[in-house]
Amino acid sequence: MTSQPLVDHNLKSFFRLAVINILSNLMVPLAGLFDVAFLGHLDQLWYLAGVALATVLFNYLYWTFGFLRMGTTGLTAQALGSNDSETMLLVVLRNGAIALGLGLGLLILQWPVRMVGFGLLSATPEVKAAGQAYFDALIWGAPATLLNFVVVGWYLGRAQSRKVLLLSGVNNFTNVLFNYLFIVQWGWHSTGAGAATALSQYLMLVAGLMLIGQDVSGQQLRTVWPQVGRAAALRQTLTFNRDLLVRTFALISTFAVFTNLSSGLGTEVLSMNTLLLQVVTLASYFIDGIAFAMESVVGVLSQQHQPQRLRQLLTISGTTSVVIGVGFALAFCLFPRPLFSLLTHHQNVLVQVDQYVVWLLPVLGLGAVAYLLDGYFLGLTAGRHLRHSALMATLFGFLPLAIAAWYWQQVHLLWLALVLLMGVRAIYLVIHIPESLKPIHGTPAFPSGQKG
Repeated sequence: MTSQPLVDHNLKSFFRLAVINILSNLMVPLAGLFDVAFLGHLDQLWYLAGVALATVLFNYLYWTFGFLRMGTTGLTAQALGSNDSETMLLVVLRNGAIALGLGLGLLILQWPVRMVGFGLLSATPEVKAAGQAYFDALIWGAPATLLNFVVVGWYLGRAQSRKVLLLSGVNNFTNVLFNYLFIVQWGWHSTGAGAATALSQYLMLVAGLMLIGQDVSGQQLRTVWPQVGRAAALRQTLTFNRDLLVRTFALISTFAVFTNLSSGLGTEVLSMNTLLLQVVTLASYFIDGIAFAMESVVGVLSQQHQPQRLRQLLTISGTTSVVIGVGFALAFCLFPRPLFSLLTHHQNVLVQVDQYVVWLLPVLGLGAVAYLLDGYFLGLTAGRHLRHSALMATLFGFLPLAIAAWYWQQVHLLWLALVLLMGVRAIYLVIHIPESLKPIHGTPAFPSGQKG
């Protein structure tokens, strides 16, 4: 007789987190849309195309390390479900140390990374020059960006989305402000876009460290600090993050190939696909708001062994995610000119958009399921399923058709490859839902309560 109120309570908590996460996530693509709009309205189109090209490298450099956010959220949520405050603190400290080391490593290796990265990407000399200028400015934000992954993941795992909303507001408001100042007022073009983003990341990090300083006492830090660097615990953390690293690297590779092949089909195709991917990004941030809430709630419930609650969450959140994804696609399919004209005034690009905008429907419909289930399995810390789904989708879904698209120079085949990427991921994860519910299982950071 007491189970239904508990279910209702978890649903209310889930939707409260989802709404706040969506508001927080919404700021990110809106800031990105401002960036695209500022660059898309410049006289020369190659600034926008150059930033799109450089973004391929930063997707590798940054989002390959997305396990810092995802791993922190899942492990923190499970520690919250076990009411283990010491473990929660150790998670953020260990992943923070990893993030700082990786960020400094990127700064040290920026020159060879730039040389090799742009050597592998195909574009006109003007587009490459604009992309390199963007890279040279943005790379200096690497340490702050990776540390922010950990800070955001920690607060998501603690179900404190209001603080994530605050941090996102600081980052994206300052990003838009600096972009306007650097690009429009000072004429720094793609260099200004990179500098604005890097500076806003450092301001976000300062705000995040101030929040952590309010939540964690000096005594708590002194108590757990000797355990942070213990080799066995670090190995456990890195082992869990390994699967997430492989998963993220595989998915980023598909979008890198997608963008690079788009560039090979011409600057107009690259610019058109950049605009369509902005819509995918915008919708995914809405869906990810639900997925982030799923991570937080599932992480807690996985410690309470209540599969019936997870089934209810899956049904409701899955339906909501698909409605959001398809809704976005329909809006841009029905009103392409008014909406895309906000991002660029180049008519030749808008004509291309009219031909390919319909691909947003299957990409976002299937993508909604894949993104949502990513959050579910992250909450269970079931990294193996996430790794396998990404590898299968990349190797057997996306890659064959991407090769065919390059061979026949067909943009439609390139978008069909992206549809298969989303579809294979979604199908694989759906198949493994029943297994995850009997019994609920995860890979806790510290088995049997061992923290050191």
